[in-house]
Amino acid sequence: MAQPHPRASSPRDALENQRILHSSLARWNRARLSPATPPSDWRNLLALENRMRDGEHAFILDSRRKVAARAEAAPEDPDAFVLWFEALKEHGPGQGDPLFPWLADSATLEDMRWFIEQEAAGEAGFDDLLAMTLVRMPTRVKLEFARNFADEMGRGNVKGMHGPMLDALVLALGVTPTIERTLTGPLELGNTMVALATNRAYAFHSVGALGVIELTAPDRALHVAAGLKRLGVSIEARRYFDLHATLDVRHSQAWNREVIWPLVSAQPNCARAIAEGALMRLECGLACFEAYRAHLWRPDHVRQPEQA
Repeated sequence: MAQPHPRASSPRDALENQRILHSSLARWNRARLSPATPPSDWRNLLALENRMRDGEHAFILDSRRKVAARAEAAPEDPDAFVLWFEALKEHGPGQGDPLFPWLADSATLEDMRWFIEQEAAGEAGFDDLLAMTLVRMPTRVKLEFARNFADEMGRGNVKGMHGPMLDALVLALGVTPTIERTLTGPLELGNTMVALATNRAYAFHSVGALGVIELTAPDRALHVAAGLKRLGVSIEARRYFDLHATLDVRHSQAWNREVIWPLVSAQPNCARAIAEGALMRLECGLACFEAYRAHLWRPDHVRQPEQA
C-alpha cells in the first residue's frame, strides 16, 4: 500500500499526494472493516495500521482547521445550537448547488450514470456508520440511533434495506464503482465519515456529520430522483433516491431533537465537535459537487438528452 502522506513540492504534487492518500485510505478502510479471520502476520498488520492511522489523523486535523473558526461560533445552549445546526440547510457549504437542478432537468443518461458511479464509490454505508458511532452513547441517544438504524435495515425486510436499494440502482444503470475511477473528492468524503465513526475521540464529530446528512440530503435526493425519472429509470431502480427525498426529513427532525439536543444539554462543550463534524461533511460535499461540475460541464462534454 502506498505511503499515506508523502511530501509535496508543488501544487501538482500536492494534488497527486492527496490522491495517493485517499486512494490508500479507501483501500485500507475496505479491508479493515470487512469481516476476517485472525491474521498470521499481525505485527505487519499493526505496522500498516499505524502508518495509515497517521495519515488519517493528519488529514482529519487539517479538515478540522479549515472549519474551526465557523465551528467556534456555534452556541453551547442546546436550543440555540439546534437552531444554528438547522440553519446549515440554508447557509451551509454546498447548499443550493446548481449541479442538482441540472441533474434533474438536463443531464443525459451517460451523465447520470457517471454521477451515480461516483456517489456509490464514495458511499461509506450510513447503517455501518450509525452502528460504529452509537457505542456508549447515552440511552436516549442510542434509542434514536436504533430507530434510524431500523429504517436503514428496512424494518427487517430486505426489500426495504437502504444499502441494497442503492446497489439495485447501480446494477440497473450498469455501472461498476471502483476506487481507480473515482475522483479524489468522493474518496475523501467516505474516508472522512469512516475516520469520524471509528475513532471515539471524534464520536461527537460523527454525530454532527451524520446529522447534517439527514438535514441536507432530501433536496438533493429529490432532484436526482426527478432526473432518474425523466431519463426513464424504473421506479424500482430509483427507489433509493425517492425514499431519501422524504424519509430523511423525518429522520432529521428526530435526530436534532433526540440526539443533538440531549448531547449538547448534558455536555455543552461537545457542541463545537458536533459543529466541526457537520461542517467537515458539508465541505467534503461541496468539494465533490465542484469536481462533478468541472467534469460534467466541461465544453467537450455536451450531449443530446438520452432515455434509459
